[in-house]
Amino acid sequence: MSRALTFYEFFAGGGMARLGLGEAFACVFANDFDPLKAATYRANFPDADAHFHEGDVWAIEPDRLAPAADLAWASSPCQDFSLAGARAGLAGGRSSAFFGFWRLVEALGPDAPQTVVIENVIGLLTSHGGADFTALCAALARQGYSFGALEIDAARFTPQSRPRVFVIATRRAPPARLVGASPFHTRAVREARDRLPAELEDRWIWWAGAAPSARNTDLAALLEPDEAVAWRTEAQTRALLALMSPAHRHRIEAAKASGLRQVGAVFRRMRIEDGKRVQRAEVRFDGLAGCLRTPRGGSSRQTLIVVENGEVRSRLVSPREGARLMGLPETYALPRAATGALHVIGDGVAVPVVRWLAAEILEPLLRQPTAAAAE
Repeated sequence: MSRALTFYEFFAGGGMARLGLGEAFACVFANDFDPLKAATYRANFPDADAHFHEGDVWAIEPDRLAPAADLAWASSPCQDFSLAGARAGLAGGRSSAFFGFWRLVEALGPDAPQTVVIENVIGLLTSHGGADFTALCAALARQGYSFGALEIDAARFTPQSRPRVFVIATRRAPPARLVGASPFHTRAVREARDRLPAELEDRWIWWAGAAPSARNTDLAALLEPDEAVAWRTEAQTRALLALMSPAHRHRIEAAKASGLRQVGAVFRRMRIEDGKRVQRAEVRFDGLAGCLRTPRGGSSRQTLIVVENGEVRSRLVSPREGARLMGLPETYALPRAATGALHVIGDGVAVPVVRWLAAEILEPLLRQPTAAAAE
């Protein structure tokens, strides 16, 4: 049996990247500064005391890391790159959480992991006109890494629209079968690559991988039974419908007219109409949830609408339903409070996406014989 591939998981949250990497990988170091996420990690991984560090990544010394890991995974905080955030970006200075992680890679030098995965929101590709993505690629290049990016929407695997960018960097020459066309070379990825200066373009890898099988579940299939959840009052549902624009109200009426049970996901958003900011509730009936977020405000928590027999009911997504939308197993231990559970979930990475990356790219890349081993 092949040895387990070792990895570091920075900004680990509840350990969702670890779950996705699977049994072929052994975690030798993980960290997160959030006490709730740290407690969730410990609750789900009995070996956490041996390798988990709770605290700021800037407080970690290089000698705290187990030597010579094969992989480093970093899902650094996304606020600087999110379309909804302040977008300070990498160019804003080296005090960001990302650079707290990256200084450790730099300090490890030749003992740094052969492969690094950096996961973030798609705003990373365009932040500051692409300057931040260029800065990231330059940092990777200075440490001897070649790199490429994939934009993967979790909707290919689980009924949640959750597009994310995965930058895969390696010091190894990838085998030919891992390079080529991919459905995840989106326009945003291609344009980000085209903005790179020539010396960074030369280090670009067009990562490939077999296209995932068609998803066979929809949002309705992951929900709790109607009798097991708390529904909003009729007055609350009417108030939600009143926030909808005519186009979204039409979707509700069309669902009622169909005579079928239909499940929709609703987000509250601020829109500009006639020069004024207006709060709107927007519904989708395409079988997908919108992107789960951390519940920092009332508009961040996703609402469900169920239309059946001419009746419209509404309720909030439950933590367990959120966990299913992230591809977490039923045995995954969530914080008891709904807000805490959704905080952990909303900041995580979709497990099936990581599993695909591990099976299609990371394991084949890391299992190939090195030049030194072949001699």
